[in-house]
Amino acid sequence: MPSQQSIKAGDRTIKLNTWQFIGNEWKEAVGKSTFGIENPSTGEEVIQVSEGKAEDVDIAVKTARKTFKDPAYKEMNPTDRSAILQKLADLMQENFDDLVALEMLDTGKTHKQCSNLDVPASIGTLRYYAGWADKVLGLSSFNIPKTFAYTKREPVGVCGQIIPWNFPLLMFTWKIAPAFACGNTVVIKSAEATPLSALYMCDLIVKAGFPAGSINLITGYGKNAGAAIASHMDVNKVAFTGSTVTGRSILKAAASSNLKKVTLELGGKRNIIFPDADLKKAIEWSIWGINMNFGQTCHAGTRIYVHEDVYDEFLELYTARMKKMVVGDNFDKNNTQGPQNSKMQYEKILGYIDSGKSDGATVHLGGNAIKGKDGSKGYFIEPTIFTNVTANMKIMREEIFGPVVAIAKFKTEEEVIEMANDTTYGLAAGVHTKDYERAIRVTSALEAGTTWVNMYNFVHWSIPFGGYKESGIGRECGEAALENYTEVKAVYFNMGMRAPDALDD
Repeated sequence: MPSQQSIKAGDRTIKLNTWQFIGNEWKEAVGKSTFGIENPSTGEEVIQVSEGKAEDVDIAVKTARKTFKDPAYKEMNPTDRSAILQKLADLMQENFDDLVALEMLDTGKTHKQCSNLDVPASIGTLRYYAGWADKVLGLSSFNIPKTFAYTKREPVGVCGQIIPWNFPLLMFTWKIAPAFACGNTVVIKSAEATPLSALYMCDLIVKAGFPAGSINLITGYGKNAGAAIASHMDVNKVAFTGSTVTGRSILKAAASSNLKKVTLELGGKRNIIFPDADLKKAIEWSIWGINMNFGQTCHAGTRIYVHEDVYDEFLELYTARMKKMVVGDNFDKNNTQGPQNSKMQYEKILGYIDSGKSDGATVHLGGNAIKGKDGSKGYFIEPTIFTNVTANMKIMREEIFGPVVAIAKFKTEEEVIEMANDTTYGLAAGVHTKDYERAIRVTSALEAGTTWVNMYNFVHWSIPFGGYKESGIGRECGEAALENYTEVKAVYFNMGMRAPDALDD
């Protein structure tokens, strides 16, 4: 398989390198094996990509380690790292349409979402961390008599990063930007279903002037390449975004190897509608809560609790809006919901729908697969609403990751807080009310890393993002992410202190 291939994405033909990206060069995988990437709107293969395995990860880690230990890299001026990140953001802006088209082809997202959210937010993330590169500072102290002490924040080293399939471009920038800003080197693995935008970004990385070996990309499967990153003895830190099940495996592998630092961003969410909410706005945000990436979001609003006084009205209005969703090929701008990302995800969602039915929930809307255009094998599912749900149902307790909403009634504030917190997850929650005393009270009581008031599914690169309980470890975005990629070193200077065991003169 040649390194560079042409790929058709909508009305654009894009040249794409498809080998492993190591040391600013394209290298064929050691085993020379490849795997296919599908267009989820048709189920058809669109390109073959090099399959990296443990041997390729090892080469990438050694390359990243060599770069990290290079005195020139260690002494690189932080303002130069800032300029490189800004240049990469500039190049993304120049190639905006290619990135949108590739992300649409790879994920099944609509043009509206990719052009308004995924690509602009990725550019914004790079510019934000470019601003942090020369502001990673320590502290000084004269508080201990006869000493001067200070702290330094030093890069961790080689950072292994494993990103998910639902936001491949955004998660790529969320991971590499803070790591590089702090002076680390990176070995990043794209999701096997969605490697295209990451591959495209690597050519931009070279053009932006990243030192060779500072960013290395492995395309391959989690069971091989991902596991190799998590367990590699020369990786100092691993960052993972994805499922809780896989997160546990990565944590176990990291602990059983060299006890590397770990950050995990996993799932879990709920959305609460109080009787005094502005229902029109609550509907708008709740629709966005599920239609953003067609429910394939770790903080999607798939569990909605509605006060009994407004339940019927909310359900009527919400259902009417859901019925307006037009499902089909995501490259058709008349469609507002594209396909689910893969056959595996499609079948998983349908399994959850069957579970809801068998558990006794009422299918209020949808609940079926939809055939693709002209009978194609695209992974389309109707927008689905379940009612008459109970807390013990699988669709209420697990992460569906699809266009499926379960709506339940509640009576009191105390009751809904208990209902919302009755989960092992704690990533995000929404509260809709005009009473700001209640809003503060309820958001304080909810066990979630992000809480929204009168909005939903909004995340910004400047604000920390992560979860409570089984929804993760650590925080991404904002200044908090810098903690993931630095070690704090304390330095003491003796300014006249005698050793405790010194003999008296």
